[in-house]
Amino acid sequence: MKQGSKLRAVVCNLDTIVASVVLAILIILTFAGVIFRYVLGAPFTWLEEVQTSCMVWIVFAAAGAAFRAGNQVAIEMIVDMMPKKAQKIAQIFISVVVVVVLAYLFYQSIGFINIFVKSGRSTPMLKIPYTFVYGIAPVSYILMIVSYFYALFKGVKSEAKEALEV
Repeated sequence: MKQGSKLRAVVCNLDTIVASVVLAILIILTFAGVIFRYVLGAPFTWLEEVQTSCMVWIVFAAAGAAFRAGNQVAIEMIVDMMPKKAQKIAQIFISVVVVVVLAYLFYQSIGFINIFVKSGRSTPMLKIPYTFVYGIAPVSYILMIVSYFYALFKGVKSEAKEALEV
C-alpha cells in the first residue's frame, strides 16, 4: 500500500480510530478500577468522570462510522414493501429528514458548547473542561452528514439487507 493511500485510510477512518482508542482506555481504566477497589481497597475517586467522558467520546466518534457503514438504526421493512418509485420518494424524504435532524442537532450542540465556554464549567474532580468532554458533538454531527451522503452515493447497504441478499 502506498504512503498516500495509508494516510488517506487513516484520515478517512479517524473517527473509528478515536472511538477504538477511547474504548481501549475505558476498558483498561475500568479493569484497573475494579482491581484497585476490590483487591487493593483503594478505589479511584475520579474514575466515574473519566468513564462518562469516554462513553460520550465513543458514542459521538463512532456515530459517523456507523452512518458510513450503513449500520445506523433504520426500519427498512415498510420502505422495502413499497413499489420501486415509492421507495425512491421515501428515500429522498428520509434523506431530507436525516440531514435536517442532524443539522438541527449540530446547531443545538454549538449553543450547548457556548454555554460551557462562557461558564468555564469543568468536571468536579479532575477539572476537565466540559467543552472538551462535549466538544466532539458538533464535529460528530458534521461527520454523520458527510458519512450519510458517502454511504448513500456509494450504495452502502445495511448488514441486514446484505444478509438477505446472500
